[in-house]
Amino acid sequence: MGSNDEDDSGSIVVINDYEDSQPATPPMEQSMVVGAAAAQAPIISSYNDKIRPLLDVIDRLRLLNVMKEGIQLPTIVVVGDQSSGKSSVLESLAGVNLPRSQGICTRVPLIIRLQNHARPRPELYLEYNGKMVPVEEPQIATAINIATDEVAGSGKSISDIPLTLVVRKDGVPDLTMVDLPGITRAPVHGQPDNIYEQIRDIIMQYITPKESIILNVLSATVDFSTCESIRMSQQVDKNGERTLAVVTKVDRAPEGLADKVTADDVNIGLGYVCVRNRIGDESYEEARKEEARLFETNAHLSCIDKSIVGVHVLAQKLVQIQANAIAKCLPEIVKNISAKLDANVSELEKMPKAITSIADDTQAMMRIIQAAKESLKKLLWRGEFDEYPEDNTKHGTASNLSKDFLTEEIKGLEDAKGIELPNFLPCEAFLRILRRKVEMISYLPIKFTEKVWDYIDDMVTSVLTRHSEMYYQLKVSAKGAAHNLVQKLREQSINRVKEIVEMEKLTGYTCNPDYMREWNKLMNQQDHFINQITGTNQITGTVKPFPIICETEDKFPIICETEDLQGFGEIQDLWEIHGFGEIQVEHLRQHANVSILQQAFDLKMRMVAYWKIFKVRLVDSMALHLQYRVHNLVNNDIDEIVKELMGPDEHGIEKMLVESPAIVAKREKLKNSIKVLKESKDSVAKIMDRIVVYDAY
Repeated sequence: MGSNDEDDSGSIVVINDYEDSQPATPPMEQSMVVGAAAAQAPIISSYNDKIRPLLDVIDRLRLLNVMKEGIQLPTIVVVGDQSSGKSSVLESLAGVNLPRSQGICTRVPLIIRLQNHARPRPELYLEYNGKMVPVEEPQIATAINIATDEVAGSGKSISDIPLTLVVRKDGVPDLTMVDLPGITRAPVHGQPDNIYEQIRDIIMQYITPKESIILNVLSATVDFSTCESIRMSQQVDKNGERTLAVVTKVDRAPEGLADKVTADDVNIGLGYVCVRNRIGDESYEEARKEEARLFETNAHLSCIDKSIVGVHVLAQKLVQIQANAIAKCLPEIVKNISAKLDANVSELEKMPKAITSIADDTQAMMRIIQAAKESLKKLLWRGEFDEYPEDNTKHGTASNLSKDFLTEEIKGLEDAKGIELPNFLPCEAFLRILRRKVEMISYLPIKFTEKVWDYIDDMVTSVLTRHSEMYYQLKVSAKGAAHNLVQKLREQSINRVKEIVEMEKLTGYTCNPDYMREWNKLMNQQDHFINQITGTNQITGTVKPFPIICETEDKFPIICETEDLQGFGEIQDLWEIHGFGEIQVEHLRQHANVSILQQAFDLKMRMVAYWKIFKVRLVDSMALHLQYRVHNLVNNDIDEIVKELMGPDEHGIEKMLVESPAIVAKREKLKNSIKVLKESKDSVAKIMDRIVVYDAY
């Protein structure tokens, strides 16, 4: 059976029996202990025996440094302006003396872990720099100063490296708190000029996580709204939902204090507690009695509700808030630990195992090359970019028509004059124009091929680099070998493309029937075009086509000639399809020889029809060639990289598969992290099935 307690906010914390906790005190004996403690000890809380398992598991996680794994823990963080009475509050809660001095006396985060136990002799020790140092109660302040000097250096500098004070003592509440350096704006002698910024950064680091409970220590002598600690806490907890304020030095400014804590102008969501700290040589028992007398007899302080006055009330509230915070956060902590553990295990599994033999070297090399092949197949062959979803660089053309329409064709006809037949279009004129046009665009296929191989070079290098990332020497050597291979293939490919272009200059050849259909469409506009130039209505004479090698349906090569011309729409519409746009013909009116104009028009239309087929054929040829080259690269040629890396004696691979220190360190870090997370998961698992939380604070 478990035991239930309901806090002031209606939250219920249910904690079942926990075999790992200390033996329970019998009811009668417990009653006696509580009564005696109330009279003699500074503080005692009825929650101690119930929240101890919760606090133990959080302390265990903190001891394992699970926060370094990005797992936030519920923590009471004590902040306050310098001289606000922060150390005195902590002394009252812990029942021990802490360091005191002018200026900053807390120079590092001090984790104070209080554990109530009934043994007559207190147990105290410090944990820092991986060691545990037992401390006698009278020497606590001196021991903390010595440890602080060791962590932060002597002088007045501060550090964000924490040290832990463990106090196991009869009558103290079960609490774990982090005391941070007091906020100061003006550096004193020996302090760095940016002391405020350093302190602010440490405080913000601790109070920013939503799991942190902010214990804001305020002096009754100041305006709360002007306190720097309030300003900082409001930055991360605007509505004060996780901020509790403790007001000190109430005896110095009792007038109006009741109104200040009631009005709550600074949004303290978890409320206020007013306390009187120990003064001078008072014992803690004397200080508590004097505190009770003050709030009973002072005219101004006696008006304050008794539920928010006294160190004893502060202790109870902190224990209550802490218990609910832990219970509320535990499910999320378990979830985060499991997620981080799974992620680290997965990352470690992706890393190659440490290599210990030549056989391991060879297997590792084969795995890298095979993985690189698969990546390149996806990227270069299948066009799948899932391995580079955010890298658009991995996601992987025209000619200009002259405004001097038919001028080139007329000049070509004149250059080709020789033994002429009437109305015969010389083949040489077509070939001359074709060669000039092919020559004009010959750089484009080569330039395109170079760009393709630049892309392939980048892809091969990038993929091999990624898959050999764990081995620095292999990464460097593989990058060089891959570049050498791609450059060799690049040269071969460019030579092949040049060959394709040169073949197109030899003769006008096509077996594509679209050539004749396209030419017929264009020639159907010849008469209309000539009439526009000459102003006549009728042009006599026929134009016999010069030979273009074509093929019949059975693929037998023949000489193609035009026959009947069919109408296919308006000339301007048709020409715009071929990119002519508005045709300027004024310069043609000087040619009185209609036959020349007819032949020039014919020659132009033949070139237009043929050029369309030429471009498609050139693109197809290049595409097939490049795909063939990529296929061979991915499936066969890449093996040459392995040969180059292994060297003639086949022992070069051993030198290349030596892991970099960074990779070795990463593997060890992952292993250590996994160990910590597994221990943390086991620790939390022991208590999770014993806790039920309803309506956390």
